[in-house]
Amino acid sequence: MTRLLLAACVLLSACGIRYGFSQGSFPPNIRTMAILPFDNQTQSPDVGSELFDLMRKDLQKRLGVHDAARDKADALVRGVITTYDADVPVAYSANPAQSTSARRKLQITVDVEIVDQTTGKILWQRKGLQAEGEYAERAEPEGRRQAMQRLVNDIVEGAQSQW
Repeated sequence: MTRLLLAACVLLSACGIRYGFSQGSFPPNIRTMAILPFDNQTQSPDVGSELFDLMRKDLQKRLGVHDAARDKADALVRGVITTYDADVPVAYSANPAQSTSARRKLQITVDVEIVDQTTGKILWQRKGLQAEGEYAERAEPEGRRQAMQRLVNDIVEGAQSQW
C-alpha cells in the first residue's frame, strides 16, 4: 500500500501536477504586504501600537504573504481605530468580600481595508468591524489582548472568504 501511494505521488509530480497547502489564499499576484499603522481616533494612545504589532506578527503569516515596505508591497492593509471602550460592565459579584467584584467587557471598533497596490482595487474592506474581550476588574490588558486577537482573526477570515 505504501509503495502504491509513493508511486502515485512520483507519477503526479512527473506530470507537472502541483498540490500544496497554504494558509493564505490571496490572488496569485499578491505575494507581499505592508501593514500600515492604523489612525487612532480614540483616547487610548497605546491601542494603535499594540494592534499594529499584533497584525505584523500574525496577519501576513496567516494570509500566506511576506512583509514588504509600503512602496514595494503588492498589497496594503490600512485602517482607523474608531472606538475603544474599556469599561462596559458585564457582571457583578454579590459578595463584597471577593477580590474581584466585577467582570468587564472591552470593545474595539475599526474600519479596515486591504488594497491591491498595482490596480488600486480594494481586495477586502470592513467598516465598523468590532471585537470584544472580557476581563476581571483591573485586568484590562487581558481584555484588550482578546479583542485585538479577535480583530486579527476576523480580518484573516474576511480576506480569505473572498477567494
